[in-house]
Amino acid sequence: MSSSAFRTLAPDVKASEVWAWSMYDFANSAYTTVVITAVFGAYFVGVVTESKPWATFAWTAALSVSNALVLLAGPVLGAWADAHAAKKRLLVFTTVGCVLATAGLALASPGAVAIALAFVIVSNVFFGLGENLIAAFLPELADSRAMGRVSGWGWSFGYLGGLTALGICLIYITQSQGRGEPASHFVPATMLITAAFFALASIPTFAMLKERALPQAVENPWQRLARTWREASRYADLRRFLLCLLFYQAGIMTVIALAAIYAEQAMKFTTQQTIFLILVVNITAAVGAFGFGYLQDAIGHVRAVAVTLLGWIVMILTAYFSESKETFWVAANLAGLCMGSSQAAGRAIVGYLAPPARLAEFFGLWGIAMKTAAIFGPLTYGTVTWVFAGNHRLGIFATGIYFVIGLALLWRIDIERGRAAALATA
Repeated sequence: MSSSAFRTLAPDVKASEVWAWSMYDFANSAYTTVVITAVFGAYFVGVVTESKPWATFAWTAALSVSNALVLLAGPVLGAWADAHAAKKRLLVFTTVGCVLATAGLALASPGAVAIALAFVIVSNVFFGLGENLIAAFLPELADSRAMGRVSGWGWSFGYLGGLTALGICLIYITQSQGRGEPASHFVPATMLITAAFFALASIPTFAMLKERALPQAVENPWQRLARTWREASRYADLRRFLLCLLFYQAGIMTVIALAAIYAEQAMKFTTQQTIFLILVVNITAAVGAFGFGYLQDAIGHVRAVAVTLLGWIVMILTAYFSESKETFWVAANLAGLCMGSSQAAGRAIVGYLAPPARLAEFFGLWGIAMKTAAIFGPLTYGTVTWVFAGNHRLGIFATGIYFVIGLALLWRIDIERGRAAALATA
């Protein structure tokens, strides 16, 4: 990042603090990349459940339960954080919880389905709550005209973190397989590696990120949220965007949760081939998140999101019709580019449309949309594969419908009108 780029930050924000904020994305992406996307999901389906017909459905159901819990708790936690200026304190708590529960996944041996599901649910709840809290710092760090690029910096750093953690795990897995050890030995060890990576890489965030909010003498969190819903008509464009985000994010969360399972079950990738594929996809995702933030600020939020959703639709069609590993590689890397850009864009738009005095609360509403999407998106895929005898191609095709709906909803949003409404809020 050049010195001129940092003129896009808020007046009292230094480059080092933005780096520290981005380091949390670097740290927590180890969890999503290793546990949810690349390693543990496929291990759960193939080893822990011994490839039972209901295995994919059970995996998606566990993710849906955890995301439902985040959906219920996130807005209340955000409102409490705003009232007590406690985003950073709560972030410490959620990070410790996710790290410990991730380490607990090391206990998931073959047949230990209940233990595996319990720790997946707990770890994903803490991860989701922490994701809401770290996102709420964005509008405090970035100039309102540059939230796209600053959000993109964080997401790109996150993908590099996932790449690093997965690379470390791949080295360990390769060495273990070379010694003839089974997955039931080396996958639990990668859970401990991931937990340690998350804990260590998040230290700069807690050491350098500032809590700028001041305590507010307001109603309790439930009353505050009730007031937000009563005043929802004032934030019509934010409400429309959250609905749009809910649908397209359902598709994204499905791809994240089922990528390794689809690669191994539909495309017959080996574990090592899958991990290498996701390593490369993390690079393309980082490039997409970093570069697209600048494009978003240049061409406008709505156009930028529309471009990514069209890309997602092309990706789904490519994956559905793919008959070779080479064409699936093309689809996967297109998904990486779209994933980084669309997620960074969505976070930036919410930051642009949220009232400045109620950031954690409104990012809690963002969390509602994100977690609702994470409930019914993967669950749709899991249900389709269960009902249609393991037809993963039909599952990915059904996922594409969510991107089409999101694109249709996008065009009713007036970003500048929504920003004016946010700034008019006391």
